[in-house]
Amino acid sequence: FKNHPRLLERAYKATLAVFAKSYPLMKRVSPRLAERVVTQGEALAKGYLFNCQMCGQCILHSTGMTCPMNCPKNLRNGPCGGVRANGHCEVIPERMCIWVQAWQRSQSMTIYVNEIEHIQPPVNRTLQGSASWVNMFDGTDIKTPKGWQPLDEARKTEGRGR
Repeated sequence: FKNHPRLLERAYKATLAVFAKSYPLMKRVSPRLAERVVTQGEALAKGYLFNCQMCGQCILHSTGMTCPMNCPKNLRNGPCGGVRANGHCEVIPERMCIWVQAWQRSQSMTIYVNEIEHIQPPVNRTLQGSASWVNMFDGTDIKTPKGWQPLDEARKTEGRGR
């Protein structure tokens, strides 16, 4: 499945639509149970398909359906400077760089093909082990760690200080 990002992105989009309709009802009936079911389902499905690390801020659709948290350095915005000439990881030389895979896979996507070019905020480590679908629905996933400022906001701030 991993090497079929176009199929996976369609499955992602369908899952998003189903989740958006079903989660509010599940949450109304039993919030704690709803979160537990989603978390366990996400861990099982995404763990199998993507070796998901349950960071709580999933960006699979932005990275060619390749989990960037599998990078030994946990890089979320592209490769480090140590990618070998053959595209392999500097830390685990027998393994292809996660970001080389992400780029290659993103290029065969049709819906989220340009998402890989977006700068991602740092991982909020307090969300580790939680369901990214729940965090996305509740808006928790977009809360950034204290002190982080998106590039466009930083540029605006710089302009004011001159």
